[in-house]
Amino acid sequence: MADYDFDLITIGAGSGGVRASRIAAGHGAKVAVIEEDRPGGTCVLRGCVPKKLLVYGAAFSADLEDSIGFGWEEVDSAHNWGALIDRKNTELDRLAGIYTTLLANAGVTLIEGRGRITGPHSVEVAGKTYTAERILIAVGGWPSMPDVPGLREHAITSNEALNLTHRPDQVLIYGSGFIAVEFAGIFNGLGADTHLVYRADLPLRGFDIDLRKGFVDAAQNRGVTLHPGITIATVEAEGDQKKVTLSNGKVMVVDAVMAATGRKAMTDDLGLESVGITPDERGAITVNADSQTHVPSIYAIGDVTNRVNLTPVAIAEGHAFADSHYANAPRQVDHTNIASAVFSLPPIGTVGLTEDDAIKQGINHQIFQASFRAMKNTISGRDEKTVMKLVVDRDSNVVLGAHMLGPDAPEIIQGIAIAVKAGATKADFDATIGIHPTSAEEFVTMRTPRD
Repeated sequence: MADYDFDLITIGAGSGGVRASRIAAGHGAKVAVIEEDRPGGTCVLRGCVPKKLLVYGAAFSADLEDSIGFGWEEVDSAHNWGALIDRKNTELDRLAGIYTTLLANAGVTLIEGRGRITGPHSVEVAGKTYTAERILIAVGGWPSMPDVPGLREHAITSNEALNLTHRPDQVLIYGSGFIAVEFAGIFNGLGADTHLVYRADLPLRGFDIDLRKGFVDAAQNRGVTLHPGITIATVEAEGDQKKVTLSNGKVMVVDAVMAATGRKAMTDDLGLESVGITPDERGAITVNADSQTHVPSIYAIGDVTNRVNLTPVAIAEGHAFADSHYANAPRQVDHTNIASAVFSLPPIGTVGLTEDDAIKQGINHQIFQASFRAMKNTISGRDEKTVMKLVVDRDSNVVLGAHMLGPDAPEIIQGIAIAVKAGATKADFDATIGIHPTSAEEFVTMRTPRD
């Protein structure tokens, strides 16, 4: 066997890369991780963790409004944006420190700098070359922007939005995916006049149609101004503000423009051309079910592969890789029926097939659906509907998908996801006694199909 510096070099110390490296080291491998930023990656430093903390902060404004219906007296309140950002940053520092400690305790060597592949077994960092039997790419993704005049010069992305020193009074968010609607909830909930501009007729493409429609109603009810079927034509500076011209001719002057129009794998200047790996148009690396590229010694996991771009998926892929190669326990990650959430206000939880998926796949299916005001809203007076939906195979009675828009939807769907993953039938749901009074019990009390 060739004499390498390491058994494994991982490029990227995000959640997936750290998990793979720790587990591999625990199995006895000599491992190095290369990271140009702090350990933690997108999720911990620029994504789900800081974003969820801001969502928590934004949700209190609605709670204050709702409390009046329960007898609390109305009070004047103001939010301190800077204090929230400071507390968020303190928590991120703590988490980054934990990730660094986890690597050190596992015996993993942390190499700081930008890693660049120079061969099937070699990576260069700051002019020094390191070799390994295997290389694992776990560099994740980065916000991308469409080619709109002035957008790159004058817009921020989710990265910058998480670190603004002051909350903008008026903000225009361009996009309709989960990042766009989550930040719409954050800015709106914390008091900003928030506009969501998107080309489609409904936001959240790929999610179930009834949840998409329900979200539109809820977002407008909470004060977000929606601009469907619209694109941005130009963005210009106007003093300290931004002048935005929309495709319908309307001109808006706002304090900040946020582009949330997608993400691209961070494969630029990674040296992939040196080993003949060509990323796709989104920068993603093609791999097989074992996360292996067409170069036998090079693997990739997480968002850089653009399979299922979720942190727990990257972690699972990294763990499976480490077990397969360093514990003599080959296994692959099953990418079907993976639950996910949108931490919008109100939030969404979903697992399995949508109604459109079932139609496209030609499945003989039934829909069980409920739409209602949650008990809390009946007294608070909030005119907001919870939407719950099951997609069921009519022939086998197996529940193919479960979807929810409403308070605690992600927490509820996590439990439902176990049943869907296990192949539970509608009869199994029906035989389950609900917890009363909860919204979650609706999933086991829907008896009549919609059609």
